[in-house]
Amino acid sequence: MAVEVSDVPEAKRYEARVEGESKVAGVADYIRTTELVAFVHTEVSPEYEGRGVGAALARTALDEARAANLRVLATCPFFAGWIARHPEYQDLLYQSRSKVSD
Repeated sequence: MAVEVSDVPEAKRYEARVEGESKVAGVADYIRTTELVAFVHTEVSPEYEGRGVGAALARTALDEARAANLRVLATCPFFAGWIARHPEYQDLLYQSRSKVSD
């Protein structure tokens, strides 16, 4: 089963479709700035769960963040867990550079 993922910037989300079907199988909502993309919610339709739709969304979105030189803030539990299981994407994670002083 091939999953096609595309960025839909006007909706501020990535959409996944199973090849040959018009129905959206899953979405990953985001908030993007010039330096950062925050993934805030991911949802896969129940009939597509366990078929790689979420992974395709994560991989495509993170590859595009890397290509755009954006840091990633994974507030969505799915994205946070997926990145934790895929160390090749952990370098994208946003790290606060502010220092707290006493």
